[in-house]
Amino acid sequence: MNHPTPKDVAANGNVQHDDMNISQTAIDAVTTPQSDHSLAGQYRRFILRRILWLSVLAIALFASVIVNIMTGPALLTVGQVIGGIIDPASLDAATHVIIFDVRLPFALMAVVIGAALGLAGAEMQTVLNNPLASPSTLGIMHAATLGASLAIVFNLTFGLPESFVIPISAFAGAILAMAAIQFLSRAYGASVDTIVLFGIALVFALDALVSLIQFAASSDSLQQIVFWTMGSLARASWEKIAIVSVVLCTCMPLAMRHVWKMTALRGGEDYARSFGVAVERLRLLVLIRVSILTAVAVAFTGVIGFVGLVGPHISRLAFGEDHRFYIPGSVLAGAFILSMASLVSKHIVPGILIPDGIVTALIGIPLFLALLLSQKRRG
Repeated sequence: MNHPTPKDVAANGNVQHDDMNISQTAIDAVTTPQSDHSLAGQYRRFILRRILWLSVLAIALFASVIVNIMTGPALLTVGQVIGGIIDPASLDAATHVIIFDVRLPFALMAVVIGAALGLAGAEMQTVLNNPLASPSTLGIMHAATLGASLAIVFNLTFGLPESFVIPISAFAGAILAMAAIQFLSRAYGASVDTIVLFGIALVFALDALVSLIQFAASSDSLQQIVFWTMGSLARASWEKIAIVSVVLCTCMPLAMRHVWKMTALRGGEDYARSFGVAVERLRLLVLIRVSILTAVAVAFTGVIGFVGLVGPHISRLAFGEDHRFYIPGSVLAGAFILSMASLVSKHIVPGILIPDGIVTALIGIPLFLALLLSQKRRG
């Protein structure tokens, strides 16, 4: 029996050592790319999941619009609605009037108004760092109510068609409120506390003025003011849809340009500043955008609450604080909530269209409480 010499042992050891080195190198060569690939794969799956949720929201919104158009005294089928929208010439005269003159403007108005309020609420909650913020926080809706009340009580005309006088007056009131907040913010600093305090003071002052006008108004004017404050999509028309759509399509790309800055801002003002974000300037730009969106939305429908509050909360649960998805999610969620509210408003009392502002409050309060409780359970 030949015993291994020290030289053989050393040589064998070197071979084993070399084998180990080769094996480790092979492992590194295999595992390192896999780790990178795995990380890339995880990120890809992360993006795909969020795109999937956006797609689910978009499909739910589309389905709600179709059902909204189908619903009414003259029941229509899915085929009639979709086929009629694609090829209007295939419809008979009565069905054409029902779809294009009555129900489609009503359904699309719910979508664009809900989307505008959802976008406004999402941006408001971020720049004010307050999950309870909404488009009504700074008194813009109250200012619109004051403008509409003045037009109703004093029978203002401005030489314009009657259907546009109240919306223009409401828009003017909202813009003046926005200008007052912007002026005070620039004069005394655009900090969150300053803006919120100005907004709260404005809300109380405007509420008092509206109450004074209602106290002095005639019974007919008072009835119109109360109905306007309930919020309704019944005033929908293609011209109003076009105006809100133009404003929404202008503000949405501007909001998407700021997604990284807004995401950084959710980490705190100091955190955002460390990335070079001019926080005060960003806040003022966003508030201007929010004010315009809110003013246009409420000018044509009256006060519709909770959409700008609940929509962003739903989006935050689905997409987190990544504003690349949080902003589009809030837009889709807001549009879906108001579309469903308009659908429900047709069924609460048969034959009567309940104002959508009442329905959104009835739906929004339990939904908002459910969201708060679910977040509480998650800790």
